[in-house]
Order: sequence, then C-alpha cells, then structure tokens
Amino acid sequence: MPAVLLKRGLAAASSLFAVMVFCAATPAMTQPAAAGAAPTPVRTNGLVADLYLPPQAKESLPAVIVLGGSEGGMGAGAAKEARLIADQGCAVLQVAYFGAPGLPPSLGLIPVEYFEKAVDWLSGQPAIDRRRIGIVGTSVGGEAALLIAAHDPRIKVVVAGVPSSVVWPGISRTDPRPPSTFTLGGQPLPDLPYGWTGAFVSIYDLYERGLTTLSEHPDAVIPVERIDGPVMLVCGKADSLWPSCPMSEQIVARLKARGFHHPVELLAYADAGHAVFGPPADPGSPNFANLGSLGGSATGNQAARQDDWPRAMAFLDAALKP
Repeated sequence: MPAVLLKRGLAAASSLFAVMVFCAATPAMTQPAAAGAAPTPVRTNGLVADLYLPPQAKESLPAVIVLGGSEGGMGAGAAKEARLIADQGCAVLQVAYFGAPGLPPSLGLIPVEYFEKAVDWLSGQPAIDRRRIGIVGTSVGGEAALLIAAHDPRIKVVVAGVPSSVVWPGISRTDPRPPSTFTLGGQPLPDLPYGWTGAFVSIYDLYERGLTTLSEHPDAVIPVERIDGPVMLVCGKADSLWPSCPMSEQIVARLKARGFHHPVELLAYADAGHAVFGPPADPGSPNFANLGSLGGSATGNQAARQDDWPRAMAFLDAALKP
C-alpha cells in the first residue's frame, strides 16, 4: 500500500475506533442503571461478567446474556438493560468481551468459545433453568449475539439491536486492515472487508461499500439459520454508523430462504438511528439531544425505544416461558 494511502487508512481506522466508542457513550448508554441490588461479579475460567438477579429470586429462573456494543467492557448502558431485564424475573449476565482486565484490549480476534463460557456458567447454576437461556446484544453486541446463537444451540432466543448480518473486521487504532472480529477453533472467522477506496468518506460508507462485495465473501455471512429459537431484530432506518436496516433485512431474507421454523420479528423505525434500541432515555438529561447524533432525531429515537423496549421484553418473556 502506498505511504499516502496507508496514512489515510490509519487515520480512517482511528476514526472508526473513535466513532464506535462514541456510539457507546450516547446518552442512552451513559445513564446510570436503574435502582436495585448491586450485581455479583463473575470472574471464573477467564469470564468477566456481572450477574443481576430479580428482586424475588426463585428456583428455575430463565437467564439472559446481555452484550453491549463497542465499549466492550462493563458499559453503563448494558448494565441498565441487564438490571431492567432482571426486574422482569430473569437472571441476567452482563458479559464483557474486550477492554476489561484479563480480556483483549481492543475489538478483534474474540473467541466465540469465550461466550460459550458464559452459557456454561449459567447452565451450571442450580437456580437457573439451562433450557431457558436467551441473549440480547446491541451494535457489535448484536453481531456477536447472532453469531453466538448460531454456534451454540443452548441459546433459545435472540434480541439483536442494530445488528450486522456478517462478521466484520475488528477495530484498530493502528492497523488499516485489522483481522476478523471473531475466531472459532483458534482460527479467524471469515470477515467482510471494509470498503476502503483510498479516500475516507465516512464510517457508514466503509460498511456500505463493504456490503457491495458480499457476493465475493459468502463465508462472512453469519449462519443465522442455525439459531434454535425466535429472533427479534431492531434497526433504525436513519442509522448513520452502519446500515443496520439493510443488514437486518438480509438476516430476515436468509432465514426465510433457509426455511427457518422459529418466529422472526423485525422492528424498523424511520426517524431513528444507531440509538434506536434500548430502554427509553431520561428526557431531562442534558445530553438527551445526542440521541440523534448517530442518525434520526432525539425524539425519533426516543419514540422508537418507547415502542421497541417493551416489545423486546415481551418477546423474551414469550420465548423463555417454562
């Protein structure tokens, strides 16, 4: 690669990392978690996670794994989701997958087997019904949630907010062509390269151009048809970070084409972007207006959340009933 293009590529990679981290720091992601008991840290067999239990814990609980986006560690937004899901009567494990002590420092080459440790741990808890485990993920966490469920049949329901239909390269400050985000069996999973053209336009453009080459990289597609349970997808049509609605539509089309026999629901919102999914934000927050910073308006993203969060909770509840 010529020196000029390499310099531009490094700058673009750095910008990609910065914007993705900013995405994790939007108002909806930085609000403190709802009031309630403090989580129990889970640090075993390399797993870095926090366990949230419902106020009235009992035997044979359903369980949900919660994955944040490109913050990677114990983000406040994912913690809030975990606590609210626990309030609905589930044991919830908020799982960090990079950027926390003992984990990779950046998003790249994350073993799928690492997430299986979370399922193993939940399955081994006497109070948890191992037949009723679901997963909720947002952004990169949505990509991970679909990928994990496709490789682990113990996951019985998936809710993926602004997800990807493919495995992308990781995010690096220094490498313009970083390796795959995930590995399996010690090998990088095939990924869909970013759409580099020599001139950096936008983060969205990298993903959108990358998708145009999907036919050349069919192995990068997440095999969602292997998921053994219902799937809900939530996207914002005005998403300015990556094409979450086109990718969600690709997921639905693949499921239909492959004869998927579980319920599938796609919620797409016109005036919402990358902040479309999650508990409604506090309108009194001084940063409320930033809800629209990655597509759509603040009020549009808030309206979407007011609609999609209770629907996601009902979807989980229906799938995890005994």
